[in-house]
Amino acid sequence: MDNIEELAELFKAISDVTRLRLIKLLAENRKPLCVNALSNKLGVSQSAVSQHLRILRQAGLVSGERCGYYVHYSLDADRLAQCEKLFQKTFAKGKRKSG
Repeated sequence: MDNIEELAELFKAISDVTRLRLIKLLAENRKPLCVNALSNKLGVSQSAVSQHLRILRQAGLVSGERCGYYVHYSLDADRLAQCEKLFQKTFAKGKRKSG
C-alpha cells in the first residue's frame, strides 16, 4: 500500500467527531480507560463507544488490554507518531535545487 492509500485509511478512521474525542480523551488521561468510563466522559452510549473503538483499533491507533471482565483502552503513541511522520513525508515540500 502506498502512502496515499495508507493515509486515506487513517483519515477514514479519524473522520468522526466521536473518534477524535476518544483519541483526545485517551491522550489527555494518559492511562487506560474502559468502555464504561469513556462512555460516561463523552456522554455517548457504551455500544457506540465500542463501535468507534473497533475502528480505531483496526487503524492501530488504540489498543485494548483485558483486565477481568473489562477491556482497558489506551492510545498507541508509537502508531500516532508513525502516522504523523507518514503525513509529513507524503506532503512535505521537496527541496528544490537552485541553479
